[in-house]
Amino acid sequence: MMRCFNNRGTYSIAGFLIHYTFCPIAMDFFFRRKRALKTLLSLSLVFASLLMIQKFKLVDNSIKDDMEVKRLEDAGWCGPECDFYKGKDLLKSSLGNYSPPVLGDDLDAPRVKMSNDTPSTWDVHVMNCSEDSAVRKNDWFRRLDPRFHQFVLHRHCRYFPMLINHPDKCRNGDVHLLMVVKSVIEQHDRREAVRNTWGREQAIDGKRIKTLFLLGSPTNGKDTKNLQKLIEYEDIIYGDILQWDFMDTFFNLTLKEVNFLKWFDIHCSSAKFIFKGDDDVFVNTKNLLELIGFKTEDRKVLNLFVGDTISKAIPIRNHQSKYYIPKELFDKPYPPYVGGGGFLMSSQLAQRLFVVSEDLELYPIDDVFLGMCLQKLHLTPEMHIGFRTFGIMKRRVSPMNREPCFFKNLIVVHKLSPQELLRMWSVVENKELVCAKYTAP
Repeated sequence: MMRCFNNRGTYSIAGFLIHYTFCPIAMDFFFRRKRALKTLLSLSLVFASLLMIQKFKLVDNSIKDDMEVKRLEDAGWCGPECDFYKGKDLLKSSLGNYSPPVLGDDLDAPRVKMSNDTPSTWDVHVMNCSEDSAVRKNDWFRRLDPRFHQFVLHRHCRYFPMLINHPDKCRNGDVHLLMVVKSVIEQHDRREAVRNTWGREQAIDGKRIKTLFLLGSPTNGKDTKNLQKLIEYEDIIYGDILQWDFMDTFFNLTLKEVNFLKWFDIHCSSAKFIFKGDDDVFVNTKNLLELIGFKTEDRKVLNLFVGDTISKAIPIRNHQSKYYIPKELFDKPYPPYVGGGGFLMSSQLAQRLFVVSEDLELYPIDDVFLGMCLQKLHLTPEMHIGFRTFGIMKRRVSPMNREPCFFKNLIVVHKLSPQELLRMWSVVENKELVCAKYTAP
């Protein structure tokens, strides 16, 4: 008897249905005798095929849902809670905004409601930042140092269009550590040194590391168009630059903080940890991952924010200082904050910082602004002796600041030139380097 096989010797879908519905000989009889029945049968086959395709789609969607739950579990978003959310609409609707408490963390820590209206893409496309003219009428503004006028008049402008974006940086959901580096367009040599040392994108012991450089646009008076072309070409080669359309000045470093936090909340919240630092620091990547491992084992991830903590600081009133702040702008002690040369935070805390940052006035010193955000969360940054954002020894000429064995045992050291960074990295990574180990008496 003739079989309903296709030309490869296997059942086709139509052949399968025909074979199990009618005998081929009987079908031939009906097709010859009754054209109307042939048409009806063809429609029945089409309908049956559509039902099967729909069933395959339902099965495929079910598999995708299971994979999504698995991805969340792997990314540390939820543990036992995933069992509750499986098959429920809440999981999908809250993706990117839901951050359940990590078991073992301080469950009594202040909670901040996560934003429910986070856009799925960067939603600022037009720069519309006019000055707040009402501020000029205040007496304190008239007394304010003119250097701060433009900052105060425009500090309500918070988010800016993106000139270069990489929304797919964390798309695979496997980023364990995101290295985020503050830089400016002209410092190509520093970025190149970072890429060839601690900022190299790689996997260490199965832990995926990705790198991003945060940039603004060239300041006035520079060869703006050519500089922009150069940075665009650099990004074509490396694909690791985020750039916003605001001028790259010292007072605008806080804009990098808030714009990155928003970007991270939209595009990269699946990354587990963030190291954020300058482009002139040395980072011992292995020691940094080791610290993350210890914090994870101790279940101290939810509120993780660790670095070179500065406590009981007050605003600097010296007009010659880079960090000068007039009394009209801030006239009370600073909250504890970390030196911006480099610090580590968890993904969960980064998202909460984004939420509270939207309710705070921008402050011209980015390190202090993050301290203000932490204060809003009733948190204090953790001090760690492995973060030396003021150098190993504060006296810069000390030979200890260039001793490789210190670099081998620390996490972050600030600051080094690109040549010094490359040279120190080569020495520290050399397996023949032998350093004395301290043994307790």
